[in-house]
Amino acid sequence: MPYRSGYRWAQWGDLNAFFGLMLDNVTNLVLLTGILVGVYGYPAESVYRLMIPGTALGVLVGDAVYTWLAFRLARKTGRSDITAMPLGLDTPSTVGIAAAVLGPVYLETRDAVTAWQVGMATLMIIGIFKLALSFLGGWVRRRIPQAGLLGSLAGIGVTLLAFFPLVKIFSAPVAGIASLGIILYAIVARRRLPFGIPGAFLAVAIGCLLYYLMGSLGILGARAAAPVLELHPSFPLPTLGFLHALDRALAYLPIAFPFALITIVGGINNTESARVAGDPYRTRDILLTEALATMVAALFGGVAQTTPYIGHPAYKAMGGRAAYTLATGLFIGVAGALGALSFVIEAIPEAVITPILLFVGVQIISQAFVESPRAHAPAVAFAILPAVGYLVLTHTSSLLDKLGPALVLPDAVAADQVILRALGNGFILTAILWGGMLASLIDGRVRTGAVYALLCALFTMFGLMHSVSPAGSLYLPWRLDNPIVWHITLGYALVAAFLFAVRMARRPEELEEE
Repeated sequence: MPYRSGYRWAQWGDLNAFFGLMLDNVTNLVLLTGILVGVYGYPAESVYRLMIPGTALGVLVGDAVYTWLAFRLARKTGRSDITAMPLGLDTPSTVGIAAAVLGPVYLETRDAVTAWQVGMATLMIIGIFKLALSFLGGWVRRRIPQAGLLGSLAGIGVTLLAFFPLVKIFSAPVAGIASLGIILYAIVARRRLPFGIPGAFLAVAIGCLLYYLMGSLGILGARAAAPVLELHPSFPLPTLGFLHALDRALAYLPIAFPFALITIVGGINNTESARVAGDPYRTRDILLTEALATMVAALFGGVAQTTPYIGHPAYKAMGGRAAYTLATGLFIGVAGALGALSFVIEAIPEAVITPILLFVGVQIISQAFVESPRAHAPAVAFAILPAVGYLVLTHTSSLLDKLGPALVLPDAVAADQVILRALGNGFILTAILWGGMLASLIDGRVRTGAVYALLCALFTMFGLMHSVSPAGSLYLPWRLDNPIVWHITLGYALVAAFLFAVRMARRPEELEEE
């Protein structure tokens, strides 16, 4: 379908691209719902009615602007093969906000509206950070080593995007493993399926067929019963409810800021990838769009941020132009407003769709090691460890919660919980600083490494990282009874002092080299 300038903005390749981008977004919504409802007991109706319409609207706005940017670039360049930038819900932060903000607030308050308002407020803070960082993204990218940024994402990939999906896959292994096999062949190994069938679509279709077939035979029990299509319209309306939760949301700055930073840097990388593929978008246009779409989502009740997706060259290779982003935005946005997404989310079993999430996790882990300098591999591995601590903390906390609030823990177990809490809380910021510190030391930039250690000490004092608060909130250290905060701070301060001392002892020619 040619545009008047000669731009063929819609063609058959857009169908493949649409299924890939649409299912990526649906996967995130399934995961958001699964974590909140399945892990934390959050009311499913509140997810569908309060959270999803605004979240879906953010996708619609972002994809609509990216579609327009493709038309503008086609008109500017006179080319007919421009591919729109893909945009959707950011997987790491969707999982992170659900597991580290929404779920814990609901467990603390048992109030679905309060948890939703804190989620909105946190998302608005992320959007404001992104708006500011969109003008500073290049500077940030040059200053923070990739090992820290990508290593923190790799930690999320290992834990939240790989381990948890594996658990879901094995909850219904026949359908889950079959879907996983198709994902591994068609998407991870990048092998073409017969007749050009989209890999993600085939994996979900075969997985659902197996799941419901086994359910009809009584093998999986009542949980495999197909949901009934019932529309529950809930049109997104602007709300200032997030203002009531801003004070509580400020405690989650250690989560909000790193997620904003990572998507901005990712947006810069993705725009560069599109330029290499032949579509020279302006970086600032791409970044401002994702920031504004995130803020629109928050204003209308959304809780998950939007971001340009990795893989623009892949969508271009599929034959996608601009129709696939427009179709994805309309499908997610309109279905969210009509309440149809609740049916889609319930109809696709988690065991079937989480292999797509596992693929994202594997890609993120691989990218961290491939894109970072080879010498920084130890820094990437080091940056993954705080996320492992958060994974163990989450599992033990969930187990203890199931055992009941009346359970009295032995002193040794209670002490271990405090240590796990300190290691896991603020794990994203911890990972960025740990990775940056070790990468700097590997490069011989000892003074920079010492500055990273000082930042770790400063942030630890106020709970930005290693928070000993059960909710991971900020605090003034002199108001705490637990001395571990001062012990961790002193440890980092000693590391910084050691590095400054080592640097002072270096020979002049070594300092010039640094």
